[in-house]
Amino acid sequence: MSALFYSHDDHFHDECGVFAVYGHPEAAKLTYLGLYALQHRGQESAGIVSSDGRELRHHKGMGYVAEVFTELMMGTLEGHAAIGHTRYSTAGETTLANAQPLVVTSNKGPMALGHNGNLVNAQQVRRRLEAAGSIFQTTSDTEVIVHLLAQSRKESLREAIPEALRQVEGAYSLVMLTRDAVFAIRDPRGFRPLCLGQLDGAWVVGSETCAFDLIGAEYIREVEPGEMVMLSEKGVESGYYSPPMKHSCCIFEHVYFSRPDSVIFGRPVQKSREMLGRLLAREHPADADIVVPVPDSGTAAAIGYSVESGIPLKVALIRNHYIGRTFIQPEQSIRDFNVRVKLNPVRSLLENKRVILVDDSIVRGTTMRKIVHMIRGAGALAVHVRISCPPIVSPCFYGIDTPTKRELIGSHKNVEEISTFIEADSLGYLSREGMRKAVADAEGRYCTACYTGKYPTDFVELQLQAEEAAANKTDLGEAFSNKRARYD
Repeated sequence: MSALFYSHDDHFHDECGVFAVYGHPEAAKLTYLGLYALQHRGQESAGIVSSDGRELRHHKGMGYVAEVFTELMMGTLEGHAAIGHTRYSTAGETTLANAQPLVVTSNKGPMALGHNGNLVNAQQVRRRLEAAGSIFQTTSDTEVIVHLLAQSRKESLREAIPEALRQVEGAYSLVMLTRDAVFAIRDPRGFRPLCLGQLDGAWVVGSETCAFDLIGAEYIREVEPGEMVMLSEKGVESGYYSPPMKHSCCIFEHVYFSRPDSVIFGRPVQKSREMLGRLLAREHPADADIVVPVPDSGTAAAIGYSVESGIPLKVALIRNHYIGRTFIQPEQSIRDFNVRVKLNPVRSLLENKRVILVDDSIVRGTTMRKIVHMIRGAGALAVHVRISCPPIVSPCFYGIDTPTKRELIGSHKNVEEISTFIEADSLGYLSREGMRKAVADAEGRYCTACYTGKYPTDFVELQLQAEEAAANKTDLGEAFSNKRARYD
């Protein structure tokens, strides 16, 4: 027998989740529950830092939230304020050193920082800081912000934050903790979500509103792009640290990442996903007997497709929700084992049926090919695959762990070729126009770079060149030196 780490399915990987509480005697326990609700945004590590007004106490570890924190450990995290973080690495290695929140003592006093997003100019800023004498303890891009804060000559952290953030570019929804305050900050383009809520006179901050629901908090509003909110004994103080920029909210939060019971960017996710399915049915109808969702990511869109088309929805793929981070695989090869351990077809529903199979996306195509094969093996007469977003043609650099461009099947195959590869009878993707209509994006405030290859920030070109250089095993030094003057 051999131990095998469970590999995620063929989707973009969730980035990170952040949560914070100010003004509640059980701040750390509420933060634990908030992270528990945000577990889908990161499963590699988790951490909580609390403050009692005198010192910061912290604990973090590798694994799921429930694995990292015990009741005994939670008892040591005293205080009326806390921040927490659950991580899936998009920048930096998967190590305990990179687990967040990062906790430091600086000339601004002790502080802790949790970051959801990715800084696209982190390497350039880091090289400049290292040349000036900064010593980094992690490989995470988040530490760049910590060094910029410590290096600032502003007297207070409240003044240093805007100065530091004006030197970085990319996606960041931040929660910060000092002895006596919590800060909630969102980047000027608003890539990643961040919400503000209230509970029994206390203030809470979270990546998604589903975390508020678990603890019974009231959703108040979003933290706006470019806004810095300070929570302290004075209440809520807010200001904008950046000039207005064109918003670039991540549209994939509505397609896949966020939980369907959340309100993201001011819109219910479930509403968006059902509309994605409805519009998909209008654009790509099929002559079939049943609509089958790929659980859980395709469920909401499949409901919309079924309602719009009038074709009955059948839950004919059953997901095993109790897969740990490791499992034991038999020595004898089992065909499509990694898919079968997660999904199992209901033969009685699929046999002699023409199936419309609905999912949110196709990344590499390998998993969808196995699912189509599994459904055919259960007796389906035909399998029509429908995807509730356009083909993904470019990687994301704003806090999502994506394959390189050459690994994305949509970047080098057309729809007909992808259909052949996954062995479907037909394949239909929702159009870009349909996707934008489904999320009510009349103002063009969403980032769609993964579908268009057009990025809203600089520095991405360098990262694309780095990927190409790695693929071709060439030296990128000259490319960096040629481009640096343009961006620095």
